[in-house]
Amino acid sequence: MEDQVETVVMHPVLKAFVCGSISGTCSTLLFQPLDLLKTRLQTLQPAGSSHAGMVTLLFRVVRTESLLGLWKGVSPSFARCIPGVGIYFSTLYMMKQNFLVDRSPTALESVFLGATARAVSGICMLPVTVVKTRYESGRFGYGSVYGALKNIYETEGVRGMFSGLTATLLRDAPFSGIYLMFYTQTKKLTPQDQLEPVVMPLLNFGCGIFAGILASLATQPADVIKTHMQLSPQKYRRTSQAIAFIYKDFGLAGFFRGGVPRALRRTLMAAMAWTVYEQMMEKMGLKS
Repeated sequence: MEDQVETVVMHPVLKAFVCGSISGTCSTLLFQPLDLLKTRLQTLQPAGSSHAGMVTLLFRVVRTESLLGLWKGVSPSFARCIPGVGIYFSTLYMMKQNFLVDRSPTALESVFLGATARAVSGICMLPVTVVKTRYESGRFGYGSVYGALKNIYETEGVRGMFSGLTATLLRDAPFSGIYLMFYTQTKKLTPQDQLEPVVMPLLNFGCGIFAGILASLATQPADVIKTHMQLSPQKYRRTSQAIAFIYKDFGLAGFFRGGVPRALRRTLMAAMAWTVYEQMMEKMGLKS
């Protein structure tokens, strides 16, 4: 019986899940304020758009909601990221073990692996993502993550809990695919065998920053669409309706609102998550 328990506890996929969850916890706690600012910027009314840059909004939130107001939505962020990042990394690890035998993925394989793993994680955690977006917007007074999920289900049904699914997948799957492609290809260009072990985390972080910037720019419009659909599911029954509204009221620039805080957060968060994940996997004797 003890051998069976040890086998379950030490299973490589479970190790990957634990490493991913811990890395997600660290990055979420540090960069939650950037996510809140991104959501607020994306949902400002057109009349106030010219007067609310990221720094202005930052001081407004601190002044009206206190410094801790910047971490509004951190509870659903934890509820989403701790299992969500774990699901992502464990799915990615499992696919690598099944499809890649002792070799690094090609550029196209990296896109496929990253996008598939993120799609699995995104679908599993979407109801919590809806709650997180609404917490950060400041428009809803939910008392807890469970209470919010219950309220959404009772008033909007399953459709409300999975609002913005298409936009979320169009944002997250390409982001993770593009990110993993640039991350793995950039690492291949670096002389890893010639570097001291203490330098490796810095190298991984640098590669992550580069990959994150490019992936964030490519997927910003889908993030704006997703935010609008999750905040007003009755108003936008289809993704095309949200696209038309954003373009009508904000123009093309509207699809890139909140781009700076999102790029900062996604880039730093992904870079840190991958750095922590790879270091932990190495200490557990596994190849990430």
